[in-house]
Amino acid sequence: MAGRKSLIKIKPKKYKTGEVVNVSFMIMHPMETGMRKDKKSGKLIPADYITEVKFFFDDKPFTTLKVWESVSTNPVFTVSYKVPGKGKLKVTYKTNTGEVGEKIKKVKPKG
Repeated sequence: MAGRKSLIKIKPKKYKTGEVVNVSFMIMHPMETGMRKDKKSGKLIPADYITEVKFFFDDKPFTTLKVWESVSTNPVFTVSYKVPGKGKLKVTYKTNTGEVGEKIKKVKPKG
């Protein structure tokens, strides 16, 4: 998997089994549309953007987002999720250039 910097945040920080939380996936990505010119060369910068983001809990998918090139640089994707208990939260992404990546975070409800 690719080595882009990414982060998964769960809010609120303290939550219990059965509560609904917001899960945010942040990734350092240029999200180039293919329509912007390089200031020095004047040539178009090739398109490079995320096309899909999937959220999993214990390897079972619970949300898939289809993404277009118009999303801002270094995007943040947030979904709501009802915490079923302890487990592993995983987010994967794909780009139009074939790059794939993932980030994993342990879910540890209090109570």
